[in-house]
Amino acid sequence: MSFWSAIVAIVAILAWAKMRSARYEAGLGHPLAELRNASRPDPALEREVIELRKRVEVLERILTDGRDASRLAQDIEALREH
Repeated sequence: MSFWSAIVAIVAILAWAKMRSARYEAGLGHPLAELRNASRPDPALEREVIELRKRVEVLERILTDGRDASRLAQDIEALREH
């Protein structure tokens, strides 16, 4: 690495550190800080998570039940209808 490349790298690291320090002081130290500080969870987000968990449960059941291929295709089509 040349001398000037090292200087540029050091300046970039210092700028990044300064930015992180300013974000930390402003209370934004973590990208999800506003979610941790939320007083109430978002009901729409909670519903979506519940629906996704149900779908994952169905997919796990489909994969682990040892059914034949035609039954698997029927189950997948049933999921698409929801």
